[in-house]
Amino acid sequence: MTMTDKIPVTVLTGYLGAGKTTLLNRILTEEHGKKYAVIVNEFGEIGIDNDLIVGADEEVFEMNNGCICCTVRGDLIRIIEGLMKRRGKFDAILVETTGLADPAPVAQTFFVDQDVAERARLDAVVTVADAKWLVQRLGDAPEAKNQIAFADVILLNKTDLVSPAELDAVEARIRLINPTARVHRTVNCAIPIPEVLDRNAFDLDRIMEVEPDFLEEGHHHHHDEEMTSFSFRSGEVNPDKFMPWISELTQRDGAQILRCKGIVAFPDEPKRFVFQGVHMLLDGDLSRDWRADEKRESRVVFIGRELNADAIRDGFMACAA
Repeated sequence: MTMTDKIPVTVLTGYLGAGKTTLLNRILTEEHGKKYAVIVNEFGEIGIDNDLIVGADEEVFEMNNGCICCTVRGDLIRIIEGLMKRRGKFDAILVETTGLADPAPVAQTFFVDQDVAERARLDAVVTVADAKWLVQRLGDAPEAKNQIAFADVILLNKTDLVSPAELDAVEARIRLINPTARVHRTVNCAIPIPEVLDRNAFDLDRIMEVEPDFLEEGHHHHHDEEMTSFSFRSGEVNPDKFMPWISELTQRDGAQILRCKGIVAFPDEPKRFVFQGVHMLLDGDLSRDWRADEKRESRVVFIGRELNADAIRDGFMACAA
């Protein structure tokens, strides 16, 4: 099964009170034309009105807009495998984590379990952040910082509770931790659903929307205390060098690597190789063809703690074809 045939999975995270419940309610009740399977920690926490539920069994609730809502009372993998049997009934899966959770274990599920990995792909990690309290949470709650670092999309919510200057300062702090995530400023998580789901975060073209100078010479290096993020680019790379290098790097430094992802050009390969990783786990596949009007070059991004950017850059550059 190719990457495009796999069921896209979005992991929704965010600290307590940030607004995840509000966003979930929008997904489960709006008429958006898509059918999502939504896996939540406990159905009762969402507060969905009973009259919105068409039918229910022990763990699966069908909403009147066609969405499916599941409760994680058991094993996440078991529930996902159960959802696979309903494959024709939904377009994508959304997994909500608890407010105190590190999103890594949930994201890792889609790399570790072979059956799940063969049929589902991690589309994006979406983090809801409280504009009023995020800076304080970043100082006293490691989970909040992990949630920002892991994110591909960030909803900076409750923007009506802070001044424009405070809002700019909060977003600047986010950018120190994670310079490549797409940030949306929202009130009550009011945002078009396509901006949150089906983002195809594997495709680093998204980064170009956020960081237009991503392809400039040199590398970008951002840090917020112990959290570091950096990106490099090169020309074509030798797959016989690159694959062992990225594998060895993630095995050795995986505990410090929160996220890594990239688009890689291999010689004589018409398709782009796209990869992403969570800690020591990697997933990658050939994606779309290189377009005639685009330069065949390789771009990689790393976000983590206490990473040696110079050593990683040197290792990546040594993979040049």
